[in-house]
Amino acid sequence: MVHRLVALAGSLLLGACTVVGVRAGTEEPRHETLAQQAGLEIRRYAPRLAAETVVEGEEAAARSEGFSRLARYIFGANRGAARIAMTAPVAQEPLRIAMTAPVAQEATPQGHRIRFFLPAALREPPVPEDPRVTIAELPAETVAVLRFSGVPHPAAVAEARGRLLAALATTDWQPAGEPVGWFYDPPWTVPGLRRNEVAVPVAPRGA
Repeated sequence: MVHRLVALAGSLLLGACTVVGVRAGTEEPRHETLAQQAGLEIRRYAPRLAAETVVEGEEAAARSEGFSRLARYIFGANRGAARIAMTAPVAQEPLRIAMTAPVAQEATPQGHRIRFFLPAALREPPVPEDPRVTIAELPAETVAVLRFSGVPHPAAVAEARGRLLAALATTDWQPAGEPVGWFYDPPWTVPGLRRNEVAVPVAPRGA
C-alpha cells in the first residue's frame, strides 16, 4: 500500500510538473552546442534511432494521429509488449514523395512524418505491431534551432520557420534541408511555458 501511494504521489507530481513545463527525467537526444548566433542555437546531434509514422492530412490533425500511433507503440503495441520510456521532442516534418520516371518526376506534398526519438540505451527496438510504424536510424547531423513557446498551431509553426530561415541568413551557416518542428510538452502544459522548436539541417556557409 505504501509503495502504491508513493507511486501515485510521484505520478501526480510528474503530471503537475508537465503542466508548468518541467520535463523531469525525460531523455532528449544527445547533442553538442556548437554556436549561438542571431537568436539561434547550432547543435550537432549524434546518430540516433526513431520510431516514425507517416500521416496524411492537415498538419495539426496529422500530429495528433501520428502521436497516437507512436504512443501505442511505446506503451506496448510491439512484439514482446515492451514499454519504452518517453523522450522529447516529438518531431514533425512535411513529407514529399517523388513520382517516378520514365515519363516525368514531380515532388508533391503527401503528408507528414511524425517521429519519436528512442532512448539512447535502446540498441534493438522491439518490432512495432502497427505496420504504419517503422524504426529509422538517423545519421549524425548539424542543425540550427529556433525556440518558441505557445500552442504550436500550424500558423505559429509556419511563422517560426520563417523567422528561423530569416535569422539563419545572417549567420555563418546555410540551410542543408527543410525545417522540421519539434514539440516537447503535452497539450495540457501552460501555453506560455511550452517548449517548441523549429530546426533545419545546416552546413557552413560557402561549403
